[in-house]
Amino acid sequence: MSQAIVSNRKRLSEGLAVTQKVFVRSRNGGATKIVREHYLRSDIPCSSKACTKCLDIVVPNAKNELPNFVLSEDPQSIEKIGKHYVVLDTNIVLQAIDLLENPNCFFDVIIPQIVLDEVRNKSYPVYTRLRTLCRDSDEKKRFIIFHNEFNENTFVERLNNESINDRNDRAIRKTCEWYCKHLKKQNINTILVSNDRLNRDATKNPVDSNIIALSLLEYVDLLPNVDEIKDSIPNLEVSSINVNDKEAKSEFTFPEYYSTSRIMGGIKNGVLYQGNIQISEYNFLEGSVNLSTFSKPVLVVGQKNLNRAFNGDQVVVELLPQSEWKAPSSIVMDAEHFNVNDNPDDDDDESNENNGNLIMSDKQRRLLAKDAILAQKSNKIQPTARIVAIPRRSWRQYVGQIAPNSIDTQVSSGSQNVFVLLMDKSLPKIRIRTRRAKELVGRRIVISVDSWPANHKYPLGHFVRDLGEVESVQAETESLLLEHDVEYRPFSKKVLDCLPSEGHEWKVPSDLTSSDALAKDPQLARRKDLRDKLICSIDPPGCVDIDDALHAKKLPNGNWEVGVHIADVTHFVKPNTPLDAEGASRGTSVYLVDKRIDMLPLLLGTDLCSLKPYVDRYAFSVLWELDDNANIVDVNFTKSVIRSREAFSYEQAQIRIDDKSQTDELTQGMRALLKLSIKLKQKRLDAGALNLASPEVKVHMDSETSDPNEVEIKKLLATNSLVEEFMLLANISVARKIFESFPQTAMLRRHGVPPSTNFETLNEMLHQRKQMTISLESSKALADSLDRCVDPKDPYFNTLIRIMSTRCMMAAQYFYSGAYSYSEFRHYGLAVDIYTHFTSPIRRYCDVVAHRQLAGAIGYEPLDLSHRDKNKMDMICRNINKRHRNAQFAGRASIEYYVGQVMRNNESVETGYVIKVLNNGIVVLVPRFGVEGLIRIENMTKDPDSSAFDEVEFKLTFTDNETGKKREVFVFDKVDVYVKSVLDPVTSKRKAALLLK
Repeated sequence: MSQAIVSNRKRLSEGLAVTQKVFVRSRNGGATKIVREHYLRSDIPCSSKACTKCLDIVVPNAKNELPNFVLSEDPQSIEKIGKHYVVLDTNIVLQAIDLLENPNCFFDVIIPQIVLDEVRNKSYPVYTRLRTLCRDSDEKKRFIIFHNEFNENTFVERLNNESINDRNDRAIRKTCEWYCKHLKKQNINTILVSNDRLNRDATKNPVDSNIIALSLLEYVDLLPNVDEIKDSIPNLEVSSINVNDKEAKSEFTFPEYYSTSRIMGGIKNGVLYQGNIQISEYNFLEGSVNLSTFSKPVLVVGQKNLNRAFNGDQVVVELLPQSEWKAPSSIVMDAEHFNVNDNPDDDDDESNENNGNLIMSDKQRRLLAKDAILAQKSNKIQPTARIVAIPRRSWRQYVGQIAPNSIDTQVSSGSQNVFVLLMDKSLPKIRIRTRRAKELVGRRIVISVDSWPANHKYPLGHFVRDLGEVESVQAETESLLLEHDVEYRPFSKKVLDCLPSEGHEWKVPSDLTSSDALAKDPQLARRKDLRDKLICSIDPPGCVDIDDALHAKKLPNGNWEVGVHIADVTHFVKPNTPLDAEGASRGTSVYLVDKRIDMLPLLLGTDLCSLKPYVDRYAFSVLWELDDNANIVDVNFTKSVIRSREAFSYEQAQIRIDDKSQTDELTQGMRALLKLSIKLKQKRLDAGALNLASPEVKVHMDSETSDPNEVEIKKLLATNSLVEEFMLLANISVARKIFESFPQTAMLRRHGVPPSTNFETLNEMLHQRKQMTISLESSKALADSLDRCVDPKDPYFNTLIRIMSTRCMMAAQYFYSGAYSYSEFRHYGLAVDIYTHFTSPIRRYCDVVAHRQLAGAIGYEPLDLSHRDKNKMDMICRNINKRHRNAQFAGRASIEYYVGQVMRNNESVETGYVIKVLNNGIVVLVPRFGVEGLIRIENMTKDPDSSAFDEVEFKLTFTDNETGKKREVFVFDKVDVYVKSVLDPVTSKRKAALLLK
């Protein structure tokens, strides 16, 4: 989209002027001219506490509040510059956001609005961090956004033949010039920090002569604590301090990316394809891209074909000739067992270029040759491609540790290049330059990736901060939260200010109809008083954020009144507040073994919203009339006030239900709920709902030391299913209601039909080894076929197949109803036509939106426009899908860490199941610990070269180390494995190491 600004400014009234912006928007080959009025003001303040002029021009907002002046009247003073404010250009924000967030540098910073807009267009994650930095800026940092585009004194019009970038750079310089003149009497200088040499040089023009312009490095060099923060300067190709002469002369090079015009033309003509790259967990030199054009993923094999892609990047690929198509690799390859060149200052050894820059032994070369021959013979051939562009990077902050063998021990002081090995094995190591290499060995560190030039074998990055010693609980916990992009910092003051001023003393009014109560909350008259109902909650042991409660009562006509009561979070979390923005950003609470990272502040989650027993609480209730067969006769939705009679754990509830001596009305209601839930579940199963499984375990912590001391497989009771069935029923009922009222923007959740190709390998293994098969004609056919996968000799086999089937499924996702046709709303796993999440608003933002939409649907209160706008709903859904997935991975990583700690002192022989057979190893699942691990061929036999892999029979044959006899291992075999805990030499993560007995 091109833009022009017409010079047609006129004064409308005091403090207000108007000009015009003319946009030319191109879409589908056509062009549309759009003219918009652009208002300019003379009352936008500089926000400096030292300024006396702006106090006379500012006007109160709609709440009669004056703007808060943030910039210090006595800012930092440094040599050669004196007291100053800092103005940043767009590239500095994009390149150095880590440095800007550093609490020990960059104070009194002005972000021009044009910079904010450009950052948003180029990197939404960085934009979010910048907004957070400005919004939550404390008394120490003091960041502000200056609306230069609406200030009459700083707005600039685009000149003829001037590019948009040049106009924006000029607007930034104009902002600097205005601040310089505006604060001249206060002796406060304004510094432009920019890495754009042309932008800095432009400040030397006579009109801009009072601006001081410095590069990032030049500015940091002037700071008194330069030695502490210099390691955090972005490691960019253009930065001369970070590119040594040897590497600059390197003959090594990746293929250059295609130009934008070539990419757009190629995609349009169907010769280039766009998708996201997923690097194999078993082979770091193989990735796959799912494209709608092909039934199977397209493979990208080899370092040059991967062409600097990171796992998760959006890439553009070009197909290779059909003669080069092949099957996925059947060997395990990682940097630990294939000798990667680890010299950070030696990137020009062209002789290492074969097979992805690996220095390989003859044995490794023979293994690769064997794999290539098998691939050519295989009937599992897939298209192969090479990456020709990366439109969007998935780069974020990463956690890793310095590779000790990359440190030059001869360097006693000063900076040196070292490699950082990341915790995620699918990612390449990162080269950083640091003065602290020796002191950081053995510690978890956070780094950011800055660039990956074509003549560098590895990406360049910079040090951000030190998390602590490897394997310490604090460092490992913070590492996994950062690795999975979980926001864990304390809630800001602005967020906490949104909470009720009474704090923990807040109470539901005892009389809902009193004039005092109605004066505070006029909506109170619409709430239904359900405090007479015998309501209880059933949750995991120790649960304090109680989202849901239930009740059942026999009706005079023989039917049942059943209620699901959900915490009324939206009474406290109002739209368009800092509290709402924070909840929307976090998206979900994250549950780790030893802690919970809350979506909402503790006051709400564990007190005011939590449906604790014996106290009055606001709720959103779904009330059904059900007959004895659990058919819905009627359903109503209402905001309510409840008083839970008891908070049970699953086990406590089960004991009470099973105790025949308990005949009170509350217990009778729980028994009715259990009977009805059994009928509800059977209806779902009859409709084709899937009963899948995952290797879930629970880690028990010592009550005194908080050390992990035991691992057990989670046990599910009938009361688990009781709660689940009624939560599902509530979610389905709410989904129907909100879709009926808001057919274009209802917040829903779908689960797609898995492609048959996802089950190909599993079906081949089942057919070959067990003469069984999984049917995929429908969810009902799949459910029935899973029921038939039974081995009379092994009760666990059916669970194993359900676990493996779960991994073949599509991921469920949140969406707004206007994004799909009704037929695509279906939730495959639950076998229902429409579904949402409503029952956990304390810990999921989707449920908060569903609550607001349901309140609008029943006429309780108007629905906020943000939940009636497709674009905003799309942004919400994208974020909560990402946050939900990250929370799951973080939870699993926490369990994996603590299981590893338990096994440190608990080495044992356990039963395992072979779930994958490879050319050079087998993957075994150990149900006892819920872990799986790779056993390499070299750890099973003294003669790996004599091993034989049969991809048809899924069999690995080798000479056993102990007996000296030939041994065959097939997929699904039940094997004994020796389990111990080891520290991974690459990632320094403690993991389960398995050895075949």
